[in-house]
Amino acid sequence: MVILHPLADFINSEETIASLPPSYHYQGRCLQTGELLKLPRTALAVAIASGLMLHLAQNCLYEREGKMYGVLLVELPTGEQRVLKAFSGLLSGQGVVEGWVPPIPGREEVGLAEVQTLAELEAIKQELITLKQLPERQQYTNLSREFEQQLQVMSDCHRDCKHQRQQQRQLLYETLSGEALTVALAQLESASRQQGIERRQLKRQRDAVLQPLQQLITTKDARIQELKQQRQALSRQLQTQMHAAYSLMNFLGQSLTLQQLMPGGLPTGTGDCCAPKLLHYAATHQLKPLAMAEFWWGPSSANQAKIRGKFYEACTERCQPLMGFLLSGMKKAQAVETRLTASLRQGVEILYADEWLIAVNKPPGLLSVPGRYSDRQDSILSRLRCLLPDGEHLATVHRLDQETSGILLLARDQKTHRQLSQQFQQRLVDKVYEAVLAGNVAINQGTIDLPLWGNPQNRPHQQVDWQHGKPSVTKFRVVAREGNYTRVEFTPLTGRTHQLRVHAADAQGLGVTILGDRLYGCRAVASRLHLHARELTFTHPQLSKTLHLQTQTPF
Repeated sequence: MVILHPLADFINSEETIASLPPSYHYQGRCLQTGELLKLPRTALAVAIASGLMLHLAQNCLYEREGKMYGVLLVELPTGEQRVLKAFSGLLSGQGVVEGWVPPIPGREEVGLAEVQTLAELEAIKQELITLKQLPERQQYTNLSREFEQQLQVMSDCHRDCKHQRQQQRQLLYETLSGEALTVALAQLESASRQQGIERRQLKRQRDAVLQPLQQLITTKDARIQELKQQRQALSRQLQTQMHAAYSLMNFLGQSLTLQQLMPGGLPTGTGDCCAPKLLHYAATHQLKPLAMAEFWWGPSSANQAKIRGKFYEACTERCQPLMGFLLSGMKKAQAVETRLTASLRQGVEILYADEWLIAVNKPPGLLSVPGRYSDRQDSILSRLRCLLPDGEHLATVHRLDQETSGILLLARDQKTHRQLSQQFQQRLVDKVYEAVLAGNVAINQGTIDLPLWGNPQNRPHQQVDWQHGKPSVTKFRVVAREGNYTRVEFTPLTGRTHQLRVHAADAQGLGVTILGDRLYGCRAVASRLHLHARELTFTHPQLSKTLHLQTQTPF
């Protein structure tokens, strides 16, 4: 999947970019030193982003949902410039999309929990919709309104009747007396009581009808509050799991989870924004950041009043708090990359580099370390020592024969050297070599266990010696047979001098020399020793993660 894009994908090579000062700086203070670190939004980054906008405008996929997009201009160890692009969150429900920077590691670790939680949240959402649309709610409202209207009509009628009774009483007092007055007044009082009874009966009828509905609604409202609390707890739990799983790396090679960076809590979506995704990818792939730009594309949402095509700064809640960590080591990385770029011109290909170690692809014919005499001082170690400011501390962790090519590991400080050396000594490092043998090997795979000894009178030649030799074990597997030659994959379990060469050539081993190995009797014409250290797997002693380095076999 192509992640690094050429500038030509975004801008015309003939286009002139104005030399304007940066319109904005992504910035934050280094957590260790407190130094203010800045990454500019340059005119070139803006031009690249504008080119991306043209691409987005041509595809209706990007018009359906509004989100932030970003570009990061980086420099490769070769000095070439490339572009990384990223989108915030998910694109059409997908995190991994061809051509875009992938999500920060961690989402896959909580993938199952996320799916389960999202399913639970969706079920809660549907139940909430059902509860809020409960038919009894409208029924209660309608009946309540009807009873209120009936009560109002009755009240109006009773008020008129009361006024009439008051007038009748006044007339009775003027026209009657004695027992006749008493009887007439009692009749008026009875009519008043009867109206009171009618009002109370209507209210009892109302309560008998509405109270069961009200109780049902109250029960459902309690359930709604319970579901909202569950929804909040589930969302918070998932976010906590994501923050604990999401791991960011900076340009010092330091890796921390979002939870470690912000133990006080972070808003939903932190870690899914463009800037952290772009900077994390650059740091993990040893790319030198030059400039960055982010912009909004698509419709604006109710919660985010963003303008399509407008450039925005790092968001205050999600991105800005991470900038200090993400940019840490950027200047050092840039300085190291500059020197390592120079190393390429001296024939040293850098496969991996950070502040603790360097892995190179050693070419054939170049020594791993300087020799004893003045005419044998040129080596991988001496070249890198001249290039790096801390070169005096550089040391090889293991060695490759002068004519062998492939992965060579060097430590940049004594502690790292000691820790890596222990891994080699304890056989915790996995090594894979590829070789072409000058003849046919009859069996397809197996293990060679032949002790090796270096005769002091015949250095550097090694030989099988069952009395003085040191244990030496090699696994092998035939990869292909090509005419009179056999391509073999070697996995040495020990690391003796010339171990693979002797195990191949000796009659007790494979009995077939490696092509080009004149020291051990190969007579076939060859331009080089066909032995290449193809793969190296070990644990990074400072980052506590497994590094698997691999190169192409050059023959």
